[in-house]
Amino acid sequence: MARRRDVQLVTIVIGVCAASAVATRVLARPDARVLAVLGAGVQARSHIEAARRVREFAEVRVASRSPEHARALAEEIGGTALDSFEEAVAGADVVCACTDSGQPIFAAESLEPGMHLTSVGASRDGPELDSAVMGSGLLAVESRVAFEPYPAGAHELQGLDPNEAVELGEILAGTRQGRASPEQITIYKSTGHAVEDAAASGLVYRRALEDGVGTEVEL
Repeated sequence: MARRRDVQLVTIVIGVCAASAVATRVLARPDARVLAVLGAGVQARSHIEAARRVREFAEVRVASRSPEHARALAEEIGGTALDSFEEAVAGADVVCACTDSGQPIFAAESLEPGMHLTSVGASRDGPELDSAVMGSGLLAVESRVAFEPYPAGAHELQGLDPNEAVELGEILAGTRQGRASPEQITIYKSTGHAVEDAAASGLVYRRALEDGVGTEVEL
């Protein structure tokens, strides 16, 4: 049972961070060079790996509510640990918020022109970031279902107009515009989607077949 839960966790993390990487690829400025990751857990580590696949970052910053965890992750990935979320965000080009905080971890005033922000954090208690942050620029989501009441939707999006947001698929299909200028702030709020899990499960399955690992079962 523990091994099954591990596989489920891997597929969920792969799906979420892969979608975040797509958002970064289509929304972050081409010259983005400073990455700030807020949080120091599994999602934070995976987002660093994914973001590095779509942009060449000269600097990676890590901040966490646990300074010890931030230092450990920064040392592991060759980055820099900073003492606060605000300090990590200041001057960054891409920010990935990957915490389980039930209250906002920084204010909208911390955002600067041209930044791209990804928020994947989720908590039963409240939003990782407030609606002012979400309304600071172009807002992208996987699906407008994200605007429905929690837990179907995200705390961060409550009260915002779903028609003002764009879906990643719309940007990729060219039916809605993404980043309009180098100065525009772009925000991607992830809530997860079943198609991400299905795609990630397919990748894990095909890799298992290639490596000859796993156990076949009849369904």
